[in-house]
Amino acid sequence: MRMRLSARSGPPAALVVARVHVLDPRRGIDGLHDVLVRGGQIAELAPAGTLDASDGAETIEGDGLHLFPGFVDPHVHLRTPGREDEEDLESGTRAAAAGGFCCVLAMPNTEPVVDNAAVLRSLQQRAGVEAVIPVGFLAAITKGQAGAELTEMVELATEGAAGFSDDGVPVTSARRIQHALQYQRLCGGVLALHEEDPALSGDGAMHEGAVSALLGLAGIPSISESTMIERDARIARYEGGQLHVLHVSAAESVEAIARAKDDGVRITCEVTPHHLTLTDEAVRSLDPRFKMNPPLRGERDRQALIEALRAGTIDCIATDHAPHSREEKEAPFEQAPMGVTGLETAFAALYTDLVTAGVIDLPLLVERMTAGGVPYGLAPPSVAPGALANFCLVDLNAPWIVGEAGYESRSENSCFAGRPVRGKVVMTIAAGTVAYRERAFSIRLAKGSLVAGPGTRG
Repeated sequence: MRMRLSARSGPPAALVVARVHVLDPRRGIDGLHDVLVRGGQIAELAPAGTLDASDGAETIEGDGLHLFPGFVDPHVHLRTPGREDEEDLESGTRAAAAGGFCCVLAMPNTEPVVDNAAVLRSLQQRAGVEAVIPVGFLAAITKGQAGAELTEMVELATEGAAGFSDDGVPVTSARRIQHALQYQRLCGGVLALHEEDPALSGDGAMHEGAVSALLGLAGIPSISESTMIERDARIARYEGGQLHVLHVSAAESVEAIARAKDDGVRITCEVTPHHLTLTDEAVRSLDPRFKMNPPLRGERDRQALIEALRAGTIDCIATDHAPHSREEKEAPFEQAPMGVTGLETAFAALYTDLVTAGVIDLPLLVERMTAGGVPYGLAPPSVAPGALANFCLVDLNAPWIVGEAGYESRSENSCFAGRPVRGKVVMTIAAGTVAYRERAFSIRLAKGSLVAGPGTRG
């Protein structure tokens, strides 16, 4: 199985980033350098102050900035096809570029569902015209995500599906999971699972605990997630299959995944910025921007997720970017849809709440935010000579208010809206082209002669 990534073409970048602090944890790079990009590739990594621009290359003064490998988000909802009023390929990937992402993987729960080769091909073709950064598309495990009949997984794999998922709904049938893992032997491709037992979660609107009891809201117990993880890990071990657990939220889930890894199960997992930084205490406001699935859980769960991120039990960070229209999210909490946006705020929220607070260090955050494609077989981006340029420039000292200047996304249902954060992505190079420049940064570089590039924010 070979994933197909699609994006619109752009001119290859030619630039020198001078005297920038380069941090690439996998390569052991952490210091001041000049970085030369020629023809869209990283041509040279040199001591700071030693490279001169040539052949018309642009010079970018990197003083006070950090250069990281581009982030990879393995879990986004771009709402195309069917709900382009909430997000489309252009706006969603523009939001991703503004967040420092050089690649995203999109879930198949669209209208219609990505459950056949024709829909998948159509999306890939549209992304080739509209997407600002490369996008891979997962296909559904079951037709219509109804849980009854498997999709033509071999055909979808041949067309370049990134993996298989019924995200948004769990595959409740153990037999269906077993059959999907058996087909996996023929076509490859990770099963990315939304782990939830609907019989346990019921009509819950938030985490089951003291806050749900106080508010009188039906709760979703953490075991609705962990028991399904345990079941599917055992099936995967029996079949020798490979699983990726989406948006882990509970301490019991972390324990189940750790046990499975120790048992030799090929299982990976991801965690979201909101589950790492927020708890169900935020739901006391009854603001629907804090309503998501899985729900925000207790402080014990949050601490378990952080520790699992440190230990490597959690493999990567994913936003689960889920745009919704303002009208939908302005409903009463119990009636509002679940889901929050996250592409533009992921790094800043985590840097502010976890790194500056001394909870984790910056190299760990960068390593986990660049690892999103690894469970699907994508090599992580690297600041290495000869590599395609995939990196972002970040001003770690820049303070900003989430949402104050608007969003690149078409939707604004951010659970971090109105919060002061630090760490601003000012430029993103994806697949060798300039995908995003923050406007104030562009003005500073051009000294008054702004030339707007792709993704430039107004």
